[in-house]
Amino acid sequence: MAPDSPAAAPRLLPALLGLHALAIAFALEVSVGKTNTVMALNNSDVLLPCTFTTCIGFQDLIFTWYFNSTEMIFSGKIKSKTSEPILTKINPRVDFFGSTIGKDNNISIILRNVEFSDAGKYTCHVKNPKEKNAQHNATIFLTVVHKMVETDNTVTFIIVGVVGGLIGLLILFMLIKRVVLFIIKKTQDGKKECLVSSSGNDNTENGLAGSKAEQKAPPKA
Repeated sequence: MAPDSPAAAPRLLPALLGLHALAIAFALEVSVGKTNTVMALNNSDVLLPCTFTTCIGFQDLIFTWYFNSTEMIFSGKIKSKTSEPILTKINPRVDFFGSTIGKDNNISIILRNVEFSDAGKYTCHVKNPKEKNAQHNATIFLTVVHKMVETDNTVTFIIVGVVGGLIGLLILFMLIKRVVLFIIKKTQDGKKECLVSSSGNDNTENGLAGSKAEQKAPPKA
């Protein structure tokens, strides 16, 4: 049966609707950056990043921050691309840090004076009514420490030093090898020149046997 026949239309309709729904679902994206972990020092301020993208734009978009999936700590509503969000500050230690007028659609927040009890999971949730209330979220994990631990690079320095030393020795060995081969070649060339000179000497004046001097006839008796 041909795909464009009347009987094939009912079969194609659910597939087209499914593709349309899939396109709508993937139009809204939320991101917390390349890594989803943040480390903060106790009693310091920490930035919790979050941005969103949408292919068809947004209107009356709502974003919400949750702590450990249940506790709402911040929310905001963005009327359109040309307006900044209307903020609802639920936690007094949370401030908005971003802008939705630019290209980034930044809805990041800053958590002030973090405590050890603030460690946990923070979820940035976005809902866009323009995309038939499409929703998406991203999660970032916060770790609070008493002091920042400096990375010990001693082993790395040792490895780099050893590898560098081996490379240096290899280069030195190759240079010495070239010098020795050059000296040997020069010595062999000198010996060949000596041998050629010796084999080409003219012994005529000395009257030596095998020379070019004429042999005198023996005296007659």
